[in-house]
Amino acid sequence: QVQVVESGGGSVQAGGSLRLSCVAHPYIDSDTCMGWFRQAPGKEREGVAAIYKLADYIYYAEFVQGRFTISQDNAKNTVYLQMNSLKPEDSAQYYCAADKKVPFCRDDWYRGTYFGGWGQGTQVTVFS
Repeated sequence: QVQVVESGGGSVQAGGSLRLSCVAHPYIDSDTCMGWFRQAPGKEREGVAAIYKLADYIYYAEFVQGRFTISQDNAKNTVYLQMNSLKPEDSAQYYCAADKKVPFCRDDWYRGTYFGGWGQGTQVTVFS
């Protein structure tokens, strides 16, 4: 089972950028769907982006389309989430996880149902 450690969060002014990192242990490979999720206080967890590197499949939630970029570096066992043009509504705890049960990203990846190895998350706060 993959376990992950997220980092890179912080406080940033609206319009700013952050890059989150997700280091996977013992390793990640291209045949795993890796996802970024977030949860704000009082709200449900929501999928932000997912990547299935083997087939170069990348998925984004509509609310981050064009602003966030997910990428994966197998040599560093790391998945990144580059976040640009941040908005106050992007404030949340961000989590990374892996779905190793199937060799692709599911259509409903954004629910996070089949993902595991969740880390403690990293807090992102965007102030106006």
